[in-house]
Amino acid sequence: MRAHGDHDMGHTVAGWTGSTIAVLGFAVAGAALVLGSAAGLWAGGALTALGAVAAWLLHLAGRGKPTGPRPPHLRHWRTPDPAGRHGHPDCLGCRLAGRRPVTAGVAGVTGAGATPGAVPAGQRVRADA
Repeated sequence: MRAHGDHDMGHTVAGWTGSTIAVLGFAVAGAALVLGSAAGLWAGGALTALGAVAAWLLHLAGRGKPTGPRPPHLRHWRTPDPAGRHGHPDCLGCRLAGRRPVTAGVAGVTGAGATPGAVPAGQRVRADA
């Protein structure tokens, strides 16, 4: 029996690295608070921020995961995300980096009041895709 069954717990290189650096930052800040060191508090805060930046950069390099569960063959934490370098739909980190992937069906939006071929408000279609 597998430890997590069919659940995708999101263990990735980006997640583990960012969490480890952030925990170290909190530990440094906590020790500095006990010792009364202002420089240590700043160092702990900087390490915590570095953890967030490291996780984001690794996510953009394809070492993270998209929102939601992954297929079973991509769930191992060392498996790179094949779509990571192009951007994930509904991903804040990818949007902050300017990656806006073209999702299936965007070019032919239809329905009440929709213009065929129109792009929904708030979405851009990449010219280089």
